[in-house]
Amino acid sequence: PPLKLYAQGAVLMDATSGRVLYSKNGEEQLPMASTTKIMTLLVALENSNPEDVVTVSKTAVSEEGSSAYLKPGARITMRDLCYGLMLNSGNDAAVAIAEHISETTDDFAEFMNDTAKRTGILNTHFVNPNGLHDDNHFTTASDLARLTRYALQNDTFREIVSSGMYTSTMLMPDGTIQNVEYINHNRLLKELDGCIGVKTGFTKTAGRCLVSAVNRNGAE
Repeated sequence: PPLKLYAQGAVLMDATSGRVLYSKNGEEQLPMASTTKIMTLLVALENSNPEDVVTVSKTAVSEEGSSAYLKPGARITMRDLCYGLMLNSGNDAAVAIAEHISETTDDFAEFMNDTAKRTGILNTHFVNPNGLHDDNHFTTASDLARLTRYALQNDTFREIVSSGMYTSTMLMPDGTIQNVEYINHNRLLKELDGCIGVKTGFTKTAGRCLVSAVNRNGAE
């Protein structure tokens, strides 16, 4: 019988071949909430060094929504920011990453759009690095599947999104060290056999969003 999905749009893709096995409104442009951070992480990994040290700005810390608990003036590695971005869905981490790579979130969004075009993601447009709602910030279920298929070829991306827990370290302005523990919000990592990530998301406008990947018997 046909699937009865609550989701407004959905796609199931064979990641090995790229063949679409199931689609419901797969090409419809929809808001994407924090699944945006899949692209943010990809751009970060392709255009920075994990050992880069980032100084957190007041602008990043003041970003609304979910947080990686960053502090203004703290120094943290790009690697730790990436874990805060994906496990804690930190909107502050997204801004800190964007400012480190492109100085402003607007410039970083253009970087995201350029990367989308380069990787064949053609029905998506980014306005910010974290997915806070904007009418001009949208994607399709098909594009998210294509993007994730591409991103999972990056071993570091795969390692981060499949991690259940991570402890980050920040050097505070007063010279003290602060550790922050991030717990992955993606419950499917524990509840779905073979799940290897990738990202959940939620805004009032987008509703609940999910991009997930499963590896079973060598097939994804």
